[in-house]
Amino acid sequence: MRRGANRRRRGFTLAEALAALAFLAIVIPVAVEGVRVANRAGQVAERKQEAARAGARIMGELVATKQWQQSATSGTTQEGRRTYRWQIQNKSWDQDAMQVMRLDVFYVVQGQEYSVRLSTLVDSTQ
Repeated sequence: MRRGANRRRRGFTLAEALAALAFLAIVIPVAVEGVRVANRAGQVAERKQEAARAGARIMGELVATKQWQQSATSGTTQEGRRTYRWQIQNKSWDQDAMQVMRLDVFYVVQGQEYSVRLSTLVDSTQ
């Protein structure tokens, strides 16, 4: 009687190894895409917060200096180490002698442009 005859053979068959590789070929790209989407969502949230903070500051400055009365105002601003592009538009408000000032702040995350919009009412008689 041979000594190794009773011993079970251990290891994976070729079919099992190929099935495992096929499974990994499907799972790894999906997992990487999930991490990429989560990363982008985090960056968008962070930049949106910065853009809103910059927009509130710009809006306050425009109202205080009455520069909001210019027909089309736009520019760029620095918040932290990032630059944001902004643009205001004014529309007449249908009630009272007021105007709606809309400020859009634009920012780019991973090559895609996003924006945040802030609005306020300003007295147009002053």
